[in-house]
Amino acid sequence: MSDTVRYEVNEGLATVTLNRPDAMNALDSETKTALRDTLQRAAADDGVRAVLLTGSGRAFCVGQDLKEHTGALEERGGSALNTVEEHYNPITLALAGMPKPVVAGVNGVAAGAGAGFAFACDYRVVADTAAFNTSFAGVALTADSGVSWTLPRLVGPGRATDLLLFPRNVKAEEALELGLANRVVPAAELTAEAEAVARKLVQGPTAAYAALKESLAFGASHSLAETLGKESELQVRLGDSADHRAAVEAFVNKEQPRFTGR
Repeated sequence: MSDTVRYEVNEGLATVTLNRPDAMNALDSETKTALRDTLQRAAADDGVRAVLLTGSGRAFCVGQDLKEHTGALEERGGSALNTVEEHYNPITLALAGMPKPVVAGVNGVAAGAGAGFAFACDYRVVADTAAFNTSFAGVALTADSGVSWTLPRLVGPGRATDLLLFPRNVKAEEALELGLANRVVPAAELTAEAEAVARKLVQGPTAAYAALKESLAFGASHSLAETLGKESELQVRLGDSADHRAAVEAFVNKEQPRFTGR
């Protein structure tokens, strides 16, 4: 496995850490490939019940490594952007479509694809020193890494258009007001707080979390009637689960349920 992405699994929590601190976790080819493969590995691992994505150093991820990209443009021209299909799309789908919850521990600036990856996570714990920046228009590109899908759903189409047409640093407190952040904490507490949130999800009904993710994604692009049908289908499935039976039994007995994800 590449040193540019660290992967640790501890008691059901997979921690994925972008590890190019000197480059502010910019996404070179090695890092993009490693991140894609690591997230797909976490998704397929039945021993992983939740995922925490974060960065080392002072940045979460500043997006594409433009130094490497400059060389690729000189060699290959527009085909250098094939990285979107090869790397960014599967990374975004792995985060958003993973059948387990994903927490982003946003320790510093998240820009371009880095912001996109954070937006694709289910929950964002953000350091008070961090910021988001779409940055795409600043380098004469359109959105990628799912931002044209996730950002309007987080902040609304009008604000999404503004943030894409006029890229700027959206600092943590404003990110919380806009809906880009779920929780803002002092930078010194970011690691502990993000892990605490992820650990709480590890202990929860992970099959229900997977169904909730599926239902939310379905509802974003289907009618109310179709979404009601999807909810019914998923509810029948969950009604047969061991976790549901355990939760009902615990409620009746005034106990705390213990969930297994089954």
